[in-house]
Amino acid sequence: MTASPQQTPSAPASDALVAGGGDVISVQVLLQSDNITTRDAVRAAVGRRPAKDVEIAGWRECATPDAVIEAVEAGGIDLLVLDGESAKLGGMGLCRQLKSEIHECPPVLVLTGRPQDGWLATWSMADAAVPHPVDPIALADAVADLARGVAAR
Repeated sequence: MTASPQQTPSAPASDALVAGGGDVISVQVLLQSDNITTRDAVRAAVGRRPAKDVEIAGWRECATPDAVIEAVEAGGIDLLVLDGESAKLGGMGLCRQLKSEIHECPPVLVLTGRPQDGWLATWSMADAAVPHPVDPIALADAVADLARGVAAR
């Protein structure tokens, strides 16, 4: 079940937009957390343009692991941001499941509980990790780096 119907239709990141003579990478981001405050903080930290060359075309918000799996299987998601501190099945366990079970799973950024939990993010097969409390610069940089990787594929 999705927590919010906020989803903006757009082409995947592989279809780069040309604006002002430069390529702008446009991505659809799936954001998962069972805490609406965390989801709000992540969206605010990343913003619409986490980098000069990266634009967030839309957010798909999910509160449950089942909603994440359903959305990823349906396609159209370029990268995922999963909350490692979510109840029941946290973002790291969910990340490991997605990476093991979904063919060509989009890149995943995991929000860890603390900087020392980086090793758990490695275990989860996450492509990037940023610790709580969310540092807007680190989070925006990580999202932009993952988006560039998507566009390079």
